[in-house]
Amino acid sequence: MTDGVWSADRERRLAVAQRGKIHGGRPVFLLHGTPGSRIGPLPREGLLYRLGVRLITYDRPGYGGSDRHEGRSVGDVAADVAAIADHLGLDRFAVVGRSGGGPHALACAALIPHRVTRAAVLVGLAPREAEGLDWFDGMTEGNVVEYMTAIQGRARLAARLGPTAAEIREDPVRLVNDLYDELPEPDRIVIADAGIRTMLVQNYAEAVRTSAYGWIDDAMAFCSPWGFDPADIRVPTLLWHGEDDVFSPVSHSRWLGRRIPTATVRIQRGAAHFHALHVLPDLLGWLARDGRAA
Repeated sequence: MTDGVWSADRERRLAVAQRGKIHGGRPVFLLHGTPGSRIGPLPREGLLYRLGVRLITYDRPGYGGSDRHEGRSVGDVAADVAAIADHLGLDRFAVVGRSGGGPHALACAALIPHRVTRAAVLVGLAPREAEGLDWFDGMTEGNVVEYMTAIQGRARLAARLGPTAAEIREDPVRLVNDLYDELPEPDRIVIADAGIRTMLVQNYAEAVRTSAYGWIDDAMAFCSPWGFDPADIRVPTLLWHGEDDVFSPVSHSRWLGRRIPTATVRIQRGAAHFHALHVLPDLLGWLARDGRAA
């Protein structure tokens, strides 16, 4: 079920979807990766019902059906999530972010802690200015080039990602295929699953359906001040990372684990970036544990 929700400033529309136990379920916001969208990849509907989870997803500004918010910071997502929760009549909820959604889940935990019961981050990033962290160490060349281009400015990044998004619109399978050469073996095993490949292709196609703006603005936000300090988070927070991840290196979660007072860090050997798709269903019970059914 997809709905249009006004942002807190009433100037933008956000595309929102709900799945699972919509009536009476415990609300959990799932914040998608980069690039990504509200449509997935997602846990199976039957699992959500068994766990009593009301899963809420939405397109970050500039992706899919959501209007752009040019110049947004990572921290700006908290106001959008709060606006969606208000629209749905939710007082308290959990948040989980996968990959590029990870920093945005931390933003909710830091900036609206009175509403967030628990937070989880799967294969997330640390702030670009993280003290003592070699941010690019262990990162695949494609991501290094993308973020270095973002550091050089929005116009340079748009010139790079705009044509790529156009190619994905023409052939949605392209991004998955282009990623393959950079994947470590654990990720290749995950991506070999036909169902997961289909979900990823559909997700990427929806992400850039109208433009590359969401992708551009995500990358710019990651490489700019986030608008909050992870050290201020007091919400119970779980950080999971595959040790062999080359898209967001495991050192990022280790840094966040030292920075966030309430963090628990789980590092899994023999796993990489896309293994997070298998881990999320196992975390939903933990995320929903303190949530109030709505």
